[in-house]
Amino acid sequence: MKTLNDFNFKNKKALIRVDFNVPLDAEFNVSDATRIQAAKPTIIKILEDGGSCILMSHLGRPKGVQDEFSLKHIVNKVEDIIGVETQFVSNCVGEDAEKAAANLEPGKILILENLRFHEEETKGDVAFAEKLAKLGDIYVNDAFGTAHRAHASTTIIAQFFPEKKCFGYLLEQEIKSIEKVMKTGEKPVLAVLGGAKVSSKITIIENILDKVDHLIIGGGMTFTFIKAQGGSVGDSICEDDKMELALDILKQAKAKNVQIHLPVDVLAANAFSNDADTQVVDVNKIPDGWQGLDAGPKSKAIFHDVVMQCKTILWNGPLGVFEMENFANGTIELGNSIAEATKNGAFSLVGGGDSVAAVKQFGFENKVSYVSTGGGAMLESLEGKTLPGIAAILD
Repeated sequence: MKTLNDFNFKNKKALIRVDFNVPLDAEFNVSDATRIQAAKPTIIKILEDGGSCILMSHLGRPKGVQDEFSLKHIVNKVEDIIGVETQFVSNCVGEDAEKAAANLEPGKILILENLRFHEEETKGDVAFAEKLAKLGDIYVNDAFGTAHRAHASTTIIAQFFPEKKCFGYLLEQEIKSIEKVMKTGEKPVLAVLGGAKVSSKITIIENILDKVDHLIIGGGMTFTFIKAQGGSVGDSICEDDKMELALDILKQAKAKNVQIHLPVDVLAANAFSNDADTQVVDVNKIPDGWQGLDAGPKSKAIFHDVVMQCKTILWNGPLGVFEMENFANGTIELGNSIAEATKNGAFSLVGGGDSVAAVKQFGFENKVSYVSTGGGAMLESLEGKTLPGIAAILD
């Protein structure tokens, strides 16, 4: 696996695929700069070697050239975070881009315009990738968030740098963190899977059953498992057509000696609202007209004990409707348990949109070992798929 440390970038132009698909507010200011911060170590290493950085990214899903999706809006933020003069060119290929790249001095940064202003990017067009490749000496992929897409700038471009391509620090860390959970992690290994639907997590569950010792299933997925076993789930979210599958997962887990932990009680509400009436009930005895929206006190205590005995922990998905204050407690307490286990030496990886949002919202970011930056890419890795953006560098 070639990484940044295999190269000296002195007087070299590093063409870096970053993931600067960041949210902008109504005035086009960056409202969450996490992804820019995440790319900083890679950029700094190259600049300190005496090289220059040409950054390419997409922003949003533009239909052709649309000013609101221009990367010019993020230039000042990048300059603030990296602390280095940052130039911008209003195309990513062609004469202007080539001229700006050729004139870029060591120690400086150039941001190319949004790759997705060209439809060839998402189509994985070879000629477009070749035009991009002209701009730099060494290709660095540091965009885990798009590593599952075979786009021109994430995958196809690598073929034009047979000996001069590598992973940036962020992507290297993502790969190693996932490997730790899936292959090399100290046992016992625990996966916590939450979220609303079993259907969105089937392939992950099936893939990780061979790798984990414990599996906590929480969130809305719970009720498909409970109903399948003959429980009453009231008005809780439930995928009736996946009940057979839920029973099959329980059977597979038993055969593989994986302990599955489902909630035993829930905080139920008489409406999907923060102001609803609530009561704690057994998970398999939820009355009609009521729905489970968070883990109950007994469940939280059981989950805490499971977390504390594990040495490698993957957390993907919340335990309740954490966006509503009254149903956030299960997710917060799980976060506290994982933070405590991490402090005691466990390795914890958080990944997947909702759990990352929860970790940020409740201040656990620096209390777990690693927070993944790529939602879809992370999920596909956990499903056991080889990501094209990663394969292209390893090739």
